[in-house]
Amino acid sequence: MSKKTLNTANLAALGADRLAELLIEVSTGSADMKRRLRLELSHNLGPAELARDVRKRLVTIRRAKSYVGWRKRNALIKDLRTQSAMIIDKIAPDAPADAFDLLWEFLELAPFVMSRVDDSKGDVGAVFCDAREEIGPIAARAPLDPIPLAERTWEAVQTNSDGAFDAVITRMAPSLGETGMAHLKSLIHQFEAAPLDATDDHPALQFLRELRGRNGNYAAQRKRRFIQMHLREVALAQGDTETYISLFSSTDLARPTVAVEVAELWVAQGNHTAALDALEGAQPKGRVAGRGAWDAAYVNVLMALGREDDAQAYRWHCFAETLDPDMLRAHLKQLPDFDDLEVEEAAKAHAATFKDLNAAIGFFLAWPDLRGLATMIETRADRLSGTQVAALTEAADALRSRHPLAAALCWRTMIEAALREGAKARYAQAADHLMDCAAADLEIEGYGRFESNDAFVQRLRKRHAGKVAFWTRVT
Repeated sequence: MSKKTLNTANLAALGADRLAELLIEVSTGSADMKRRLRLELSHNLGPAELARDVRKRLVTIRRAKSYVGWRKRNALIKDLRTQSAMIIDKIAPDAPADAFDLLWEFLELAPFVMSRVDDSKGDVGAVFCDAREEIGPIAARAPLDPIPLAERTWEAVQTNSDGAFDAVITRMAPSLGETGMAHLKSLIHQFEAAPLDATDDHPALQFLRELRGRNGNYAAQRKRRFIQMHLREVALAQGDTETYISLFSSTDLARPTVAVEVAELWVAQGNHTAALDALEGAQPKGRVAGRGAWDAAYVNVLMALGREDDAQAYRWHCFAETLDPDMLRAHLKQLPDFDDLEVEEAAKAHAATFKDLNAAIGFFLAWPDLRGLATMIETRADRLSGTQVAALTEAADALRSRHPLAAALCWRTMIEAALREGAKARYAQAADHLMDCAAADLEIEGYGRFESNDAFVQRLRKRHAGKVAFWTRVT
């Protein structure tokens, strides 16, 4: 390896004095570099000295008011990551208590920083998320009094406007212990007992009072949900499954997503009967949110209970209702050889006539069965919806090489929908599709019951002659 390659060994060969001179030189005019070098010098004097410098920097960041534009954005992110790294990597190993306090203060910076920067990319928030992952392990190594820690945790919960303290109760549970968790629960219940208009400076109460001014019932409901959410987190951290579940309302338990969560808790405890009851109390109908997770959980619980036949029957029922390809695959795996081929053909026949054509297209693409997809599109071409642009585009792209007629029918449907609706924003795409149809025409041996490409274009020109913006793009 060349002696001029920039690596640790070659640089070390320059000697400490020369390296020091170079660092002074490259840091000239760079506030970030100078700040980092000072932190390294402080660390050399011990964790206490480094902690003082980091705390001073956190105070400076907190007091800053100016908006951070895109030019200074990367510098801010680098500065934040430097401070968190000093806390986690340099201070925590030797002084975990100091590191815990500093990392907590670092997380408290989130609302101050986020209020003066555009974080649409999420990279600023990611700095706080990464730091949050370390708060629990550092707390576990620090000698912390559970009572003040519980009060600090509850305050963080109430002021958690930017997500920096998400799941903080769960993260602090090992350090809180039974004493701290009991005190935390008492603080939550005190908050629950306080009237909405109580004189308190907590932002959570201020927000609830503002809401009450507009709608007292809504404010009360919001407060109740806030309390139940965090009491559930306490119960979950303590492993108290029954209390956790009891804090859901009957309406909550009827939601498939909640039922799946509850069922998973019962399964973890080995109580599959309770898990089945929870799921059956929230059986979804149709393709609703959370249906896939519910179906999978239901089948798994049936299998755990030894009800293989019921699980197999439900897999087919689920596929027949939703065209879920994963359910069909699982169903076929349980069948004897050769029987699975017959059932697969029956499943494809069912999909080809399924009422939700968009779901049927998705099934044939996912299986995959392009021949079946092409046959279905040609058979049900008059039922295609040109507004389903994503599904039709994916289907046409998959079909264009081997089944050009079916692909052209997809493109035609989207073209006609764009022109019929006068959707100028889609004219460019429609013009491209018309050229795709022309290209496919060279590969299509016969159009059968469908009009030829020339006839299709002539009809479009006659019916939509006034759509100059579209025809200009075509020309």
